[in-house]
Amino acid sequence: MTLNKEDLKNKIIYRASYRGTKEMDILMTAFVKSLINDLDENYLKTLDSFVNMDDETLISLKKKESKNEFKDERMLHIIDKFQKFN
Repeated sequence: MTLNKEDLKNKIIYRASYRGTKEMDILMTAFVKSLINDLDENYLKTLDSFVNMDDETLISLKKKESKNEFKDERMLHIIDKFQKFN
């Protein structure tokens, strides 16, 4: 089953909102909502992968500690936006 663009957006927002810790819920929801409407379907799929990373990896990325392991251009673009997001 393939998701249409709006279903994929809803899935991403839901995952960003229910991560397990309130702090990460707040950060990820605000980040996702700040860029989700500007992304095409390929970037949305990458964002979906991004929001499904574990919290430790996301915290490490936010602190700019472990970006080098990613090679995908779209993922690197999203990580850059995440690191700059306040």
